[in-house]
Amino acid sequence: MKHRTLTNPEEIRGIIGKCQVCQVGMSDENGNPYTLPMNFAFTGDNDTVWLHSSRNGKKMDILKKNPKVCISFSTDYTLRFQNENIACSYSMKYRSVLIFGKVEFIEDPAEKADVLNRIMTHYVKRTFRFAPPALREVCCWKVKAEKIEARDYGY
Repeated sequence: MKHRTLTNPEEIRGIIGKCQVCQVGMSDENGNPYTLPMNFAFTGDNDTVWLHSSRNGKKMDILKKNPKVCISFSTDYTLRFQNENIACSYSMKYRSVLIFGKVEFIEDPAEKADVLNRIMTHYVKRTFRFAPPALREVCCWKVKAEKIEARDYGY
């Protein structure tokens, strides 16, 4: 069975919406890969991923020098086989999306509050008020998709 390339925006949004975390991949100045699991929100109407993190650390050092990222989402895993006694007959059903783009940091406190509420709404379906010190200390960022690749296998 071959994978199926997905192009329907609704199907792509559905896959991303099922995910609890995404994997953000980046590359340091020496070309070394660095990948982190992160909480997120996704706006499907403008294909934007919203993220937040500490203002300091390895990822921030990397992203300030090279803002290009690849964000991976995957879900709906099911192990399947044709013959349980033949290892090569096993495979994993899945659905996945890759988003390629560049990180843009957000500095405005009102925009940061909006980003944090987008993320919170993805997980708990409600919004919050944020204190000025919290908004000052958090780093919020967005990645507008330059390219999206999506596929599934076995569905």
